[in-house]
Formats: sequence, structure tokens, C-alpha cells
Amino acid sequence: MAKRCQLTDKKPMYGNNVSHAKNKTRRRFLPNLHRQRFYLPSEDRWVRLTLSARAIKTVSRKGIEAVIKDLRAKGEKV
Repeated sequence: MAKRCQLTDKKPMYGNNVSHAKNKTRRRFLPNLHRQRFYLPSEDRWVRLTLSARAIKTVSRKGIEAVIKDLRAKGEKV
């Protein structure tokens, strides 16, 4: 599974762990991703999306039909 949100395109960021002695080692900040199933009544089927927590809130606010329409306009295969 790619560590990328399908709706918001959030992906891992990179930075440093910094110790008390100021030693720096590279680390990754991963997005809060979830594989979520949504039902599309217009197509009478379930759709599984990999979304961040912020994107799940967006889906609940806008509705799954509008979100799927936006994804298809971006060229995402759903």
C-alpha cells in the first residue's frame, strides 16, 4: 500500500530526530492513513479508498458521490 492519501495527496515528510546532545538522524513523518470502504448507491457497489483522517472528514462533509466525482476528474481510477 502506498503511503499516500488518494484524496488530499498527503505523503510522508522527512525530518530529523534530535537527541538531547543535538545528534541528528533522519526520520519519516507518516500521514494518518486508513483503508475505508464507502457505498456508492448510484453504482450499487462498494469502493475502498486509502484516506487520511482529514480526508475522511471531508467525505463525511461533502458526501461520497461528490468526492468520487472529484477523484475521477483528477484521473484517479476508482
